[in-house]
Amino acid sequence: MEKKLSARTNFILTVIFVLFMVFLLYLASKYMDSYKLRVVRLIAIYGIMAVSLNLINGITGIFSLGHAGFILIGAYTASLLTLSPEQKAMSFIIEPIVPWLANVHTDFLTATLAGGALAAVFAFLIGWPVLRLSGDYLAIASLGFAEVIRIVALNAISITNGPLGLKGIPEYSNIWWCYGWLFVTVLFTASLVNSSYGRALKAVREDRIAAEAMGINVFKHQLLSFVIGAFFAGVSGSLYAHWLTTIDPRITTLGPMLTFYVLIMIVLGGLGSISGSLIGAALFAILFEWLRDLEEPFTFFGIHVPGIKGMRILVISAIFILVMIFWQRGIMGREELTWNNLYRWLFARRKGGEKK
Repeated sequence: MEKKLSARTNFILTVIFVLFMVFLLYLASKYMDSYKLRVVRLIAIYGIMAVSLNLINGITGIFSLGHAGFILIGAYTASLLTLSPEQKAMSFIIEPIVPWLANVHTDFLTATLAGGALAAVFAFLIGWPVLRLSGDYLAIASLGFAEVIRIVALNAISITNGPLGLKGIPEYSNIWWCYGWLFVTVLFTASLVNSSYGRALKAVREDRIAAEAMGINVFKHQLLSFVIGAFFAGVSGSLYAHWLTTIDPRITTLGPMLTFYVLIMIVLGGLGSISGSLIGAALFAILFEWLRDLEEPFTFFGIHVPGIKGMRILVISAIFILVMIFWQRGIMGREELTWNNLYRWLFARRKGGEKK
């Protein structure tokens, strides 16, 4: 008979784990230097991006490549709301900012919620026609949407400041905001996935025709998943902008490259696994910073190697290819790190040991 922990035990263990994580974050904020603390905050921001894309790609089975577009909308919306009127007047030197936006100023929470909400509205407007496509056509259409949003940001100078971008954004994304939003994202997504709605999403992912035959409204479920994923992508965009403190519509900042980074995180961690998304995001953030030294001149066994720009991306891509060859389902596959899974694993090992 399969061993399972009671709901009460699961709840108590989860509360203890959350309190332990809060304690670790307190120690990190107290004793880590500013650089390491930035990496720790980046892990949480990447985690939100990865979980939100995994809800769309891994759990619902929508092959979307437009995630960077939603992140960009959240980043610009929140930044324009937290910048003071004086900062906007100084930053917009090519063209003055439009009057209806010049004096708008809100707190960080309101700005982040507004960024997420606007990204969700755009997801609804885009998803309505685009989600009638499937497979490669859907991927190309969503990638085109992200590029259109980026080009609009590049040319709507009186709203986004064009190629100069927004500078002097307040660094509000501290460790508590980042991990607080990560907690909300994971809790909401896990609750959704474990509900009857989540089971319908998985059914759509496995076989769209069979799901329709069972009475599931495939389009409605896909659209809602797309909108929810976009909302959290917009939230992560707000956190990312207030972590960077400077944003612009370049390809490498908030363009298609960001979508591919997030895609690497979820494929590395495991498509369809929330735990895998978090592991993939953490690995990517740490590797991305750790390999930064490869882009500077260094000495390897007495040989001077000149720094090569973009070398860390090459190394990460090589690691990604190796993982895909030898570990095709990613680190977690579709499994989750739950207390019951950990208990079953420990119980099976103990039982195996007793038999020996």
